[in-house]
Amino acid sequence: MDRIKLGNTEIEVSKLCFGSLTMTPYQANLSVGEGAELIRYAYDKGINFIDTAEIYDNYVYIKGFLKDIKRENYVIATKCYAYTEEMAKKSLDLALKELDTDYIDIFLLHEQESIHTIRGHYEAIEYFLKAKTMGKIRAIGISTHRIEGVYGATEFDEIEIIHPIINKEGIGIQDGNIQDMLMAVKKAYDMGKGIYGMKPLGGGHLIPKAEEAFRFVKTIPFIHSFAVGMQSKEEVDYNIKLIETDNVPKELRDRLGSKKRKLIVADYCTGCGNCVRTCNQDGIQIIDGRAIPNENCILCGYCARNCPEFCIKVI
Repeated sequence: MDRIKLGNTEIEVSKLCFGSLTMTPYQANLSVGEGAELIRYAYDKGINFIDTAEIYDNYVYIKGFLKDIKRENYVIATKCYAYTEEMAKKSLDLALKELDTDYIDIFLLHEQESIHTIRGHYEAIEYFLKAKTMGKIRAIGISTHRIEGVYGATEFDEIEIIHPIINKEGIGIQDGNIQDMLMAVKKAYDMGKGIYGMKPLGGGHLIPKAEEAFRFVKTIPFIHSFAVGMQSKEEVDYNIKLIETDNVPKELRDRLGSKKRKLIVADYCTGCGNCVRTCNQDGIQIIDGRAIPNENCILCGYCARNCPEFCIKVI
């Protein structure tokens, strides 16, 4: 798979990024060995770039894979919600320890909404800048579900990488449509920011239209890479075929094209509301004492991590 530099950084990544949330206990619940093997399978197929986050709780999967390769051949992007120096240091130390690595390629502030939230997290950015001078981080960035988050990032030279939602129907964009998002992303790209998109399949909603959805994102000239959640070798093969060619074998297309992910809430839900407070998409609500997802749900699974009864899962 071809490699491309992320903006003005020296970080070279594959066009396809391994979205690792889907393998975690919140979704596929792969064992550590299965997860590490899947990452290795994707790497052997040419995917040298993985996206994770502190809240995904899957560093151990990646650590299991890293021990068998040269560290410099792989690019790791992770994310945290830190807004103070102390929190940023704690998140970086955790990542370095649990991944058993000397550095993180890309450290992102998670789910930034606008220039105002970035300013509110600037103490963390300052710490990451110090860590960068020490060789512990190669590049700093943000992830965002909002157009204003992208525009906010363009106001900071320190922010080198942006990880926004981009899909043909604009699913998950909180403050506009896909055309507005693309305008913001193009501005950032033209400034030399590295762009790797998220949710090209709309959190699974566009799986039945996967070929069309991939065709849309891969022809956008101002996106360097995009992350896709993968939880099986078949999905790795399918996504690579979609990114490199439109000729997906019929058997593979039929097997995976009919799959539709959904968020399941077990019947022992107590209706505590933690999931509602966690969700920034207004994608779940309490009805008759039980959590019920609605049409705004993008199947990210973030609500599952705050469920005290462990009754939420994306399948």
